[in-house]
Amino acid sequence: MATTLTGTSITQSTTAPSSPNAGDMWLNTSASTVSGIRTKAMAVYNGTVWQTATTGTPFTATGGTITTSGAYTIHTFTSSGTFTPAISGTVDYLVVAGGAGGGYLGGGGAGAGGLLTATGFSVAATGLTVTVGAGGAGSGSGNGANGSNSVFSTITSTGGGGGGNNAGEGTGTAGVAGGSGGGAGKNSGASGGAKTVGQGNNGGGSVASGGGAGGGGGASAVGGEGLADEQAGVGGAGLANSYSGSSVTYAGGGGGGTNSSTGGKNGAGGSGGGGAGGLNNLAPVAGTANTGGGGGGGSWTTHRTGASGGSGIVIIRYLT
Repeated sequence: MATTLTGTSITQSTTAPSSPNAGDMWLNTSASTVSGIRTKAMAVYNGTVWQTATTGTPFTATGGTITTSGAYTIHTFTSSGTFTPAISGTVDYLVVAGGAGGGYLGGGGAGAGGLLTATGFSVAATGLTVTVGAGGAGSGSGNGANGSNSVFSTITSTGGGGGGNNAGEGTGTAGVAGGSGGGAGKNSGASGGAKTVGQGNNGGGSVASGGGAGGGGGASAVGGEGLADEQAGVGGAGLANSYSGSSVTYAGGGGGGTNSSTGGKNGAGGSGGGGAGGLNNLAPVAGTANTGGGGGGGSWTTHRTGASGGSGIVIIRYLT
């Protein structure tokens, strides 16, 4: 026997109706996704959340590690693979490239991997390439290595830029360009590496004499400057994203390395997986795996080799 719901309603609006009853229907007339409901889509309130009312074949896909959160199905790639939709549709994505490695001998902190994210990306019913970029190696003789690119379909995030190095007073190198740029080597008087527009931030520079190394750039902030009295720059902060089902911060820059003999201070890693720089008896810290964090720069005395960057990640989600 059918049950007739009383007190239900149908609403056309650009915002979700407040205090809905189970069975209420809503046509989203906004020009963008609202409360998980896409433009011009009809939704039904199930007593807990609004769910899109669909006809025909629902959108599904294979590839990666598949989980659900609320109204979304989530595909997480921590290594390369293929995302294959069963039908054409739209998805949201987060693509983070590999973080770079820190520089040698008072080395600059490494730049974070480039970060790109968007909603409503159109996909066809075909296998779409997913490449998860590796982190760059920390250097034992020069600049840190750049991270590798991460790719989803036509979207490419650029690997982070390596940290610069220093071979003596005023003879160091600038940070390397990347998704986010690497920090300049200690005492270099050079600038940080350049960012890739729309993906990250520049690395920090360093003063020419008695200065710490610059910090690597992060997704939401530039790397800190290496200042006098051996004060190394901090890694730039990363960016929080909740496509995994919870808020996670990605793409933090690595901290610069320095010398502690005159009260110096190493650079802290940026939030989002960035590693701290080295400080004589303190080894630099590697970027965290699957965050795209940059590695810390090497110290001036012991622990001279820069730390490696963290690998990237690709997350794709769609309404269930």
